[in-house]
Parts: sequence; C-alpha cells; structure tokens
Amino acid sequence: MTKRILLAALLGLGLGTLAGCSTPSVITLNDGREIQTVDAPEYDEEAGFYEFEQLDGKRARVNKDQVRTVKEL
Repeated sequence: MTKRILLAALLGLGLGTLAGCSTPSVITLNDGREIQTVDAPEYDEEAGFYEFEQLDGKRARVNKDQVRTVKEL
C-alpha cells in the first residue's frame, strides 16, 4: 500500500512539474495578426528569428522585424 501512495505522489509531482514548464504565449505581428504558441518563443540572435511551436504542434519561425510584441498568457 505504501508503494502505491509513493508512486502516485511521484507521478503527480512529475506531471505538475511538466505542466509548470509550459508558458503559452501570443506573438503579435506588425500587420495585426496574432500567433498563439505552446511555449515561450526562443530568439535566435544569429539568424534574427523567433522560433516556436504552434498549437497544432508544428515548428515555425518569424523574422524579428515582423514581431511587434510577445506576451505570455
């Protein structure tokens, strides 16, 4: 019985940690369009692009010059 409780507690802690890592964001472009992301976008300084995962799971890139704001939800 004790092993089940310990296993359930560890599983709950692990799932809680994974859920806490995700930071959904909204990228607003200069033309007014908004892109929702699963996680906070990463900025690649060498290329000048924001890289992120869209809600449908596809990876995407947007040029820094096209981005007006990046906000966390």
